Amino acid sequence: MPLSADKTVIGASMEPTRSTVLHLARELEAGRTSSRRLVEEALGRIADPAGEGARSFRAVYRDAALGAADAQDRLRKAGYAASPLAGLPISIKDLFDVAGETTLAGSVALDDAAPAPRDAAIVQRLKAAGAVIVGRTNMTEFAFSGVGINPHYGTPGNPWDRKRIPGGSSSGAGVAVADGQCVIGIGTDTGGSVRIPAALCGVVGFKPTQRRVPREGCVPLSTTLDSIGPLGNSVACCAIADAVMAGEAPVVPPAIGPRGLRLGLPRGSFFFDELDAEVAQGFERACGVLSRAGAQIEDLAVPEFANLPAINAKGGFSPPEAYAWHAELLARRGADYDPHVRQRISRGAEMSAADYVRLIEERARFQAAVAARTRACDALIVPTVAVIAPPIADFADDATFFRVNARILRNPNPVNFLDGCAISLPVARPSEAPVGLMLIAGHGEDKRLLAMAAGIEAALATGLGR
Repeated sequence: MPLSADKTVIGASMEPTRSTVLHLARELEAGRTSSRRLVEEALGRIADPAGEGARSFRAVYRDAALGAADAQDRLRKAGYAASPLAGLPISIKDLFDVAGETTLAGSVALDDAAPAPRDAAIVQRLKAAGAVIVGRTNMTEFAFSGVGINPHYGTPGNPWDRKRIPGGSSSGAGVAVADGQCVIGIGTDTGGSVRIPAALCGVVGFKPTQRRVPREGCVPLSTTLDSIGPLGNSVACCAIADAVMAGEAPVVPPAIGPRGLRLGLPRGSFFFDELDAEVAQGFERACGVLSRAGAQIEDLAVPEFANLPAINAKGGFSPPEAYAWHAELLARRGADYDPHVRQRISRGAEMSAADYVRLIEERARFQAAVAARTRACDALIVPTVAVIAPPIADFADDATFFRVNARILRNPNPVNFLDGCAISLPVARPSEAPVGLMLIAGHGEDKRLLAMAAGIEAALATGLGR
């Protein structure tokens, strides 16, 4: 069984039929395919001049990946398969260290930095699990935008419509998974950077509780908010990759079906302001499917969410924490930054120590208040992103860039401030613009959230005809 079957016309694009980690692991175990075959197909899609590989990947490890695939095939013949990821093509975002390479983080300003002395912690764990890393995916420079545009290495076109943004900052990861260039893409999420491209590209994206996955060897944006998470073609794909990166057994939690789940719908909060019609329709249709499947979807007042813009009025944690890391580099290479990124990072110099301390205190109060409001719910349910993917051309104007970027980040951002966990599930029909439904759970509730998401995913597949 190949990584993806023949293409069929879907909407405005050509979309490959997508395979999952568990399906491909079974095919490998049965001898119906090989890691060499799967990796060759992934590399072929990356290299296809008619595709987006030149923009979705910043670097491709062709020779190393083929060597690793052959090694995994030999191990499997000898009876060894370290995990369901063994032999499968995986991508990593361009801000994870790989021993002997300079980590560029989607920028040119780091091109004179020293090579990494060792692999990032999650790269070590993926390799130990047998994953074949096919390359580094493109990203918003230094991960500081939800749009996905990169002026240095190009912007990968959205799989639904190549003239539209992929979402960011893990832009290449979303496109690579959707286009069959890898089975799993590893991204980071500081304010939605896994879930946004997942929603806009029509795949699954999981943001774990921050402490779950080690961040050593990853270029930081915000040390308070950064999380590392996977994008894949199913909840099980994300659950397996998450478990490997967390250093746990690579198993999928048993699915919890929607019947009896209490899903809080904070409809009166900003999550539902100014939704694109396609987003509103896709979300409401999905809620209808889940209600008919037995979920209790209840309107829930969480007025604290309305206070979040005021709490973050001076920029929140990302600008000062990014500025602390970038100050010397900005002084030396600031002219080489994307101006949109440079402007946002430089804002961090304006925050005083007192402002930062107050922000920490406000965050603690916000977390406690939201936890109290949502205690009776199994999860919150909201649209992942308020808009469908806008055209790339719309972002040529600076005012539009910052306004739409803020709108794209608005819904996923609170989860990082809460240090909760969340997952985006695709809910559009095949002919429609991709739309994501986000399930949000509390700090440390990752495994239960993944179990609920698996049950909800199955119900949506039946109810929406996906």
